[in-house]
Amino acid sequence: MANKMAAIINANVVLENGIIWDGVIIIADGKIVKAEEKTKIEIPADAEIIDAEGAYVGPGFVDIHVHGGIGENLFVDPETVAEHFLKHGETTILATPISTFPFDVMMQGVENIRRALTTTKNVKGVYMEGPYMNPEYGAGRGRLTWSLEINKENYEPLADALGDMVKVWSIAPERPGIMPFIQYVRRVNPNVVLSVGHSEATPEQVRALGPEYRPTLMTHIMNATGRTTGGGGVRGYGPDEYCLADNEMYAEMISDSLGVHVHSDLQRMIVKCKGIERVVLITDSTCAKGTPPPQYAHTPDINFTPEGAISGSKLTMDLACRNIMKHTNCGIAQAFLMASLNPARAVGMDKEIGSIEPGKNADLVFVDDKFNVKEVMVGGEICKF
Repeated sequence: MANKMAAIINANVVLENGIIWDGVIIIADGKIVKAEEKTKIEIPADAEIIDAEGAYVGPGFVDIHVHGGIGENLFVDPETVAEHFLKHGETTILATPISTFPFDVMMQGVENIRRALTTTKNVKGVYMEGPYMNPEYGAGRGRLTWSLEINKENYEPLADALGDMVKVWSIAPERPGIMPFIQYVRRVNPNVVLSVGHSEATPEQVRALGPEYRPTLMTHIMNATGRTTGGGGVRGYGPDEYCLADNEMYAEMISDSLGVHVHSDLQRMIVKCKGIERVVLITDSTCAKGTPPPQYAHTPDINFTPEGAISGSKLTMDLACRNIMKHTNCGIAQAFLMASLNPARAVGMDKEIGSIEPGKNADLVFVDDKFNVKEVMVGGEICKF
C-alpha cells in the first residue's frame, strides 16, 4: 500500500475509549490518517475502498509472550509459526524461547529470530522468559538447563547476541547472584523491560532490586509462582500479591476457555485490582504435545508435558479475547485494550502500534462480535492467506 490511500468503510471502529459505529478509517502510506463517523469524514476520491461489512475493526493483536504453535517453536521455525498467528490477527508477536533449551540451541534460535524480523510480517522481537528463573516452578521443573549458578560466561554472549531485539527479560528476584545479570542486560539494552516470572519472591525481595531495576511486568500472573507459608492459618504472599498491589505494574494473564490457568473468579479479581488498563492478555502458546490427565481431558486450548503437567496453551489472541469476555463480562473494546494497546504499552511499543490513532501503523484486524477473524491488515495491506 506504499504511496497509496485507502478508506475502510462500514466499520465499527474500536478505539481505546470506545467504538465508532458505522465508522471510516483513512489510511495513507501504511499509516492511519484518521478515524471518524461516516457523516463526519470526507473520503478522498482516489482512495481504495475496503468494505468492512459491519465488522469490528480494531488494532492488530499484540502477543508479547508466545513460544510456538501448530507443533513447532518460534525459535526453530519462526516463519511457519508466525504465519499461523498472523491468520488469527496477531500483527505483532514477541518470540519466547523454551527455558529447557541448551545454550547452543538458544543461541541458534536468536539468529533464527533475527532473520524472522525481515522474513515475517509480525515477529518484532524477543521475550526472554528466563533463563534465570526459579527452577521449582513451571512446566520445565527439574529440567531447566540454566537452573544452576548464574554464570556470566553464558549470559553475556546471550545478552550481546540479543541486543535491542529483546524487549523483556523475565527473572526470579530471589535467585542468588541475579543482580549482576540484571545490570548487564540493562547495559546492553537500557530499554529492556524487567518482569517477575517463575518465582516465589516476596515483595521485599522484589523491592530490593531498587527503583532503577524495578520490574514493571508480571509474567503470567497466578501461574508458576509460589509464596511464603503463613503460620497459624495466615495466608502467605509472593510475587502475585506484589503485582496486585503495584498500581504501575502490568499483569500478563492466560485466559483459556475453562479458566484452568487462571480461574474465572481470579480473572475477575485481577481485572478489578489492576484495572482494565493494566491487564495484558497473552497466549503463552507452546508446541507441547503431551497427553492431558483425565481431569483435563475435555480442555480444548491447553498444552501438556509428557508427564501430564500444564505446559502453556493452544490459544491464539482471538480466542483469548473471546475467553476474557466470557470470564469477566468485559466488552469488545475492553478485550481489544487488553490484547493490543496494553501489551504494546507494557513493552514500550505503543508509539507505533496498539491502537487506532493518527500516525500509527495500519495494523488492523476485522472481527465479528465473537472475535472470529474476517480480515487482517499489516501496514495498510490486507493479508492474503
